[in-house]
Amino acid sequence: MKRIGVLTSGGDGPGLNPCIRAVVRTALSHSLEVMGIRRGYAGLIDGELEPMDARSVGGIIGRGGTILGTARSPEFITPQGQREALRHLNRAGMDGLVVIGGNGSLTGALRLHQQGMAVVGLPGTIDNDLNGTDSSIGVDTTLNTILDAIDKIKDTASSHQRAFLIETMGRNCGYLALMGSIAGGAELVLIPEIETSLEDVAKVLSDAYVRGKAHCIIIVAEGWHPGTQTLAEYLKGRQQELGFEVRTTVLGHVQRGGSPSAYDRIMATRLGAAAVDALYEGVSGVMVGQEGGKTIRTPLEQVITPVNKIRPELYKLQKTMEK
Repeated sequence: MKRIGVLTSGGDGPGLNPCIRAVVRTALSHSLEVMGIRRGYAGLIDGELEPMDARSVGGIIGRGGTILGTARSPEFITPQGQREALRHLNRAGMDGLVVIGGNGSLTGALRLHQQGMAVVGLPGTIDNDLNGTDSSIGVDTTLNTILDAIDKIKDTASSHQRAFLIETMGRNCGYLALMGSIAGGAELVLIPEIETSLEDVAKVLSDAYVRGKAHCIIIVAEGWHPGTQTLAEYLKGRQQELGFEVRTTVLGHVQRGGSPSAYDRIMATRLGAAAVDALYEGVSGVMVGQEGGKTIRTPLEQVITPVNKIRPELYKLQKTMEK
């Protein structure tokens, strides 16, 4: 093996830059050349490759986002798109590839592996919905961003005796909402995995008001049905009987930005280095993750299988804390 590539694909998040840095510098320690691929699979299809050295990744460990850029690539899903990607990899003399991303990105990594390219994946999704790792790169920082918002909103909610609906990211997975609720002391969490009626939410508000609480904080994952907007309209229509005025805050993409935490920097560095080590050893078709503080390798076929990261004991803990 003489030359490898690295790309970030799909949604961004804190910790991708420390991971890129680790991939590049570990590759150089093995006397491997490194090519950075811009804009994920979209850039790979368009041949947007450039050499990287130690200086290319200098000073990026504390930066959010990804210096390589990222994009969604519907074209790569097609056989023709994958052929174009392989063509550019082969023309550039690439012997291996590190893919940093979530479920869709690692599905693409599996397709390249199945067609003969040596590929190792890394978990780069703030949804934390992948098998083969306790946590994905960026999750810790994102949770701290959510917690900071909850704490600040709780201050103003108490001042005005209001209820706040705080929407977090999580279309299919309520991990961020659940963990943010536990850490932030929310009165209720609404996630896609658990059905909760509008009337049940209204009862929580009413009970909190009767108990004399100065606020009521409800964390809503964006994928919870029937949705934050529908809930807000329902509760505002009943404000007089429920007691609390209702306000909504959508955290949105602020959750994806910011300087990565110490935990994310260290984990990203460990996993990035371990991914290159795996390629150097001739391993392909796996994702390098972290379980119990140790780096592990899990076949990509197992990684991309849908997984429910909502552990019953954690949801039960949140319900206990709501009382």
